[in-house]
Amino acid sequence: MSSTPPRGPVDSSRTPRYAGPATFARLPRLDEVGAADVAVVGVPFDTGVSYRPGARFGGNAIREASRLLRPYNPAQDASPFALAQVADAGDIAANPFDINEAVETIEAAADDLLGTGARLMTLGGDHTIALPLLRAVARRHGPVALLHFDAHLDTWDTYFGAAYTHGTPFRRAVEEGLLDTAALSHVGTRGPLYGKKDLDDDQKLGFGIVTSADVMRRGVDEITAQLSERIGDRPLYISVDIDVLDPAHAPGTGTPEAGGLTSRELLEILRGLAGLRLVSADVVEVAPAYDQAEITSIAASHTAYELTTIMSRQIAAGR
Repeated sequence: MSSTPPRGPVDSSRTPRYAGPATFARLPRLDEVGAADVAVVGVPFDTGVSYRPGARFGGNAIREASRLLRPYNPAQDASPFALAQVADAGDIAANPFDINEAVETIEAAADDLLGTGARLMTLGGDHTIALPLLRAVARRHGPVALLHFDAHLDTWDTYFGAAYTHGTPFRRAVEEGLLDTAALSHVGTRGPLYGKKDLDDDQKLGFGIVTSADVMRRGVDEITAQLSERIGDRPLYISVDIDVLDPAHAPGTGTPEAGGLTSRELLEILRGLAGLRLVSADVVEVAPAYDQAEITSIAASHTAYELTTIMSRQIAAGR
């Protein structure tokens, strides 16, 4: 990036938040700034879902909810949009009728964005998109550590014989050598499974599990310390399925499960991971048709804001 100060959001003291185009946090478009340190990109794809569809509309719902985000993040004592150039890169348009082709399209587009030197903050879309994103990230960093915030394992083998679905991305990622299997963990997992073998298979892939009950009983600080120790100084990818939150905090999602994290717990865990080397991230599975009063989209927008802040702080510190 040049020495020119980053271009930040529209000034909401001069232009009402509800006016103008809904880029993420009212930031400039990528084509308006030429290059970005962090590219916020949408992937409106939900052909891989197994229950409720609608996450293809998640990215734009998150953008609309992000109108209320402000430029200073007191929880991290940082102004992320002043520390690094963050821009909205628009959407990756993928074939909704062919999952294999869509996965290839997403991978190629992510590869192009990463090739500019940007880190990605991706707004889904269903969790299928994590696989092509991880392929592009691993191409630059080698096998990465993964923190996967989700009600579900997403390490199943197939659904209806399909290898690429929103329930299979992390099994494929391990099989393809994209992940550092010494530094993998699910966070917020809960709910019924098909059988105990699901857990056995998941463990064989290298994953640790922090359940939502673990967070409740042990507390955010202890969980954050455990995760930080597991990840160490490895390059880290964070993938957040918004259904990690309890349906009281995120009703607008495709496969809700009772007993989840609160939005406060999720945000505090992410803030506690600010010292880790976050190379890219995603927030997926927001399905606004099932939302109420933008509860889910607001939680997702704040989640993306915290992740963006972590990346911006690290980029600024590295200069």
